[in-house]
Amino acid sequence: MIAFLKSNYFVLLYILIFIVSMLRYNRYFDTPLKGFPMYIAYTVFTEVLGYLILTYKEFSFFENEMYAWYNVIIYNIYGVLVLLFFSHVYYSILQTEHHKKIAYYGCGLVLLSFVVSCFFQNPLYTGLYYAKTLQSILMVLLVLLYFKEKQRIKNAPPLRHNLMFWVSLGLLIFHFFFPFLYLTGFLKPEVWIAYGFRGILKGLILVSYSQFLIGLLVSKRSSFR
Repeated sequence: MIAFLKSNYFVLLYILIFIVSMLRYNRYFDTPLKGFPMYIAYTVFTEVLGYLILTYKEFSFFENEMYAWYNVIIYNIYGVLVLLFFSHVYYSILQTEHHKKIAYYGCGLVLLSFVVSCFFQNPLYTGLYYAKTLQSILMVLLVLLYFKEKQRIKNAPPLRHNLMFWVSLGLLIFHFFFPFLYLTGFLKPEVWIAYGFRGILKGLILVSYSQFLIGLLVSKRSSFR
């Protein structure tokens, strides 16, 4: 476990966020973010399982030792479930009917891209990077639509006390840069290695997820919208 945390130190942040999300659950338990602790718990589970598959043959999905360390399938599944969760969150919280349709049909189109990608890429052995790129584009779009709607509200509570604002900020930071890093890793692995993109990705995770933690700490129930 110590070796795991040394190479995946950001998981400690996930665990901290999960603990705080449960302690502060009374501030958002009846909002579209009520499933947030489950999302964080699933994120931790995925990272731990991914490490176990990568490190120990007993956890492998494949009998062939050549593929024993392949764990990409769990991240493909993770991407789909996270897409469904946040698409539902934004569909529920966006007020404009047109914006709701973008969340609804956008989610459907990205799901379709995951299905189509499976015909050209084996999801057991490779990340569905084109579908995940579309997913990030959708997440950025939904966040921007949310911010746009917030600007139109007069006499609204301060955004700094709004948990949804901080979650949206974290998502925006992550998904704005993620496609570039992710596509480079699959299409130009030599660039990924040469420029230390793995470390950059970990830094991006720390910055984006820190916004979640800040939101949980400073949010007020009355400010959630």
